[in-house]
Amino acid sequence: MMLKAALLGDLEKFLEEEIELRAQSVTGGVRHATEDLKHDLRVDVVRGGLGRRLSKSWRSKNFPGSGHSLGAAGSVYTKSPKLIRAFDEGTVIRSADGFWLAIPTEHAPKTGVGRKRINPSNFPEHSLGKLRFVYRPKVSLLVVDNQRERKGKRGGFAPSRSKRALKTGHGLATVIMFFLVPQVRLKRRLNVAPIERKAGSQLPRLVDEEYIRLGGTRPRRR
Repeated sequence: MMLKAALLGDLEKFLEEEIELRAQSVTGGVRHATEDLKHDLRVDVVRGGLGRRLSKSWRSKNFPGSGHSLGAAGSVYTKSPKLIRAFDEGTVIRSADGFWLAIPTEHAPKTGVGRKRINPSNFPEHSLGKLRFVYRPKVSLLVVDNQRERKGKRGGFAPSRSKRALKTGHGLATVIMFFLVPQVRLKRRLNVAPIERKAGSQLPRLVDEEYIRLGGTRPRRR
C-alpha cells in the first residue's frame, strides 16, 4: 500500500518524508532508552544503600544535541567512576602508603583539623587527646586515653580535666577512634552490566513505538 501510494504520487517526496520519519523515530527511541538507562542506574545506587548524592553522579548526553538523525546515539556516564566501579566490582581497598587503612569509629569526630574528613593525620589531638597505637593481630587500634563520658543529650566523650581522676583513673575510659586494617573488601552493591544489557535489548522496541506514535505504519507480521 505504501509503495502504491508512492507510485501514484511523488516518489522522491515520499522517500524524503519516510527517511525523516525514520530519523525522528530513531532519535526519539535512543533518547528514551538513554533516559531510562540513567534512571535505572540511579535507582540501583539508591537501592544499594549508597545515597542519592552518588546516584546523581550518573549523567546522560544525546547526539545530536538537537534535531534528528538516523545515526542518533546516547551516552550514560558517571562523574564518580572510581566509586561506582568499586561498588560494582567489590574492590579491595588498601592504604595509600601500603601499611594501614584507618577506619573511623562512631566516637571519632566527623571532620578534623582544616574541616576535612577525619583521618589520623588531621585528628585534633590538641583538643581531644593524643592518639595511641594498640597492636592486635588482625585489627589494630588508635585510641585516646583519659576520656570521660559526657552526660545528657550530647553524649560522647571528652578529655578529663580533673587532676584527681587523671591520677587515680577513676571514671576514665580509653576510647577507640580508629580501627587499623591492612585492607578492606567492599561488598558488591551495584548491578551496572545487567542494567546496561536490559537497556540495549529494549532499544528496538522503543524505536518502533516512537515510529508508530509519529504516524508510521506498523509492519504486518507473517
